[in-house]
Amino acid sequence: MTSNEYHIMATSPRELTQNPLKKIWMPWKNGLFVHILQRRVCMTNCPTLIVTVGLPARGKTYISKKLTRYLNWIGVPTKEFNVGQYRRECVKIYKSFEFFHPDNEEGLKIRRQCALTALSDVCQYLTVEGGQVAVFDATNTTRERRWTITRFAEQNGFKVFFVESVCEDPDVIAENIVQVKLGSPDYIDCNTEQVIEDFMKRIKCYENSYQPLDEVLDRDLSYIKIMDVGRRYLVNRVLDHIQSRIVYYLMNIHITPRSIYLCRHGESDLNVKGRIGGDSGLSGRGKEFAKCLGKFIQEQNIKNLKVWTSQMKRTIQTAEAVAVPYEQWKALNEIDAGVCEEMTYEEIQVHFPVEFSLRDQDKYRYRYPKGESYEDLVQRLEPVIMELERQENVLVICHQAVMRCLLAYFLDKSAEELPYLKCPLHTVLKLTPVAYGCKVESVWLNVEAVNTHRDRPENVDISRMPEEALFTVPAHQ
Repeated sequence: MTSNEYHIMATSPRELTQNPLKKIWMPWKNGLFVHILQRRVCMTNCPTLIVTVGLPARGKTYISKKLTRYLNWIGVPTKEFNVGQYRRECVKIYKSFEFFHPDNEEGLKIRRQCALTALSDVCQYLTVEGGQVAVFDATNTTRERRWTITRFAEQNGFKVFFVESVCEDPDVIAENIVQVKLGSPDYIDCNTEQVIEDFMKRIKCYENSYQPLDEVLDRDLSYIKIMDVGRRYLVNRVLDHIQSRIVYYLMNIHITPRSIYLCRHGESDLNVKGRIGGDSGLSGRGKEFAKCLGKFIQEQNIKNLKVWTSQMKRTIQTAEAVAVPYEQWKALNEIDAGVCEEMTYEEIQVHFPVEFSLRDQDKYRYRYPKGESYEDLVQRLEPVIMELERQENVLVICHQAVMRCLLAYFLDKSAEELPYLKCPLHTVLKLTPVAYGCKVESVWLNVEAVNTHRDRPENVDISRMPEEALFTVPAHQ
């Protein structure tokens, strides 16, 4: 910006108006917003390229997928680029570990070309498609390969952050091969022994040329070295906010087998009346569900179970009936509906028809007047997610919007899908992490409850008739 341009801006302040969707102040000129609000959170001055490093079967893809899921969930557009997948698309039939042998010139040529193709797609994503973070998932075991990637990033104006996973525990490596590689397209129709034997030989192909990140030789690089699946860490040159959040996240995840139980409070008095928010107590059926939940938890015989609730009466009443110690989290409180608290959808349509329509148009980003949006709620729940990643077995007794946000994180759902995830009352969801995802079991505890789920109506126009706006509102008293 020139000094003259700065002078013009300084002496000609622009008018401000509130964005009707997010209720935030924005510059306004001639009836138009001066800047179109970015639809995602921006936390970096320039795009970031995350590069994995390590021998095969060290959890690089596990880390890449979890990191991608987390960053997308907090609103940072992120995409994973797995070079192994590029290789599988290029070489349709995998024969054996010999493809990876350092003397196999044809294999080396193909792998190099796949890596370059993946980097080209990274560039497209970060410069054209609006991505902020790309995860380049490959072994990247040589200093030469990492230098090539660093030079590529510098030429395109990307920051680079390396994530190296180091593990020498044979049991952990063998378990990783069984858990992940058995289902790989490389090993269709192979038994466990064949897979382990071939993959161990594949690892041998990399070992002689492997050059780990070095505290002295790589002192100018930004990286985190994860040793023995999180027993120790080495962090070097964290340059910005996004890198610090990546480090914080990676230092909290673990691979210990566990289950996370999610459920809403028992049916409340306001649920029965079709009123949103508020702080009412449980209905008769809600109290019955709480007792059934306590029985269900006892039957599960869960080791070292922790129970978390919000600070609202209906979740605390539910937890009391479970008869185990529980911890209250303010962060788990239901979404704040602002001026619409304790109103029915019919009343909102009557008193705030424009607001009702705006929320239907973009339910994730819409912020209630003097209240919150789902986007706000995700930011509020980030500490809960971090602690869930640190813990083992946890039961979270929460609310519909809160449960949707937590579920979206574990099931990798988009911002558009999140506000419409079905989380019915009196149903427990058991989430068990497996390989690169999460297994979900839904258990209804056989206690009837009112339906509080509202599908998105087809007509979301502000000029719609009231009956169209209310078409998907669930029945209530």
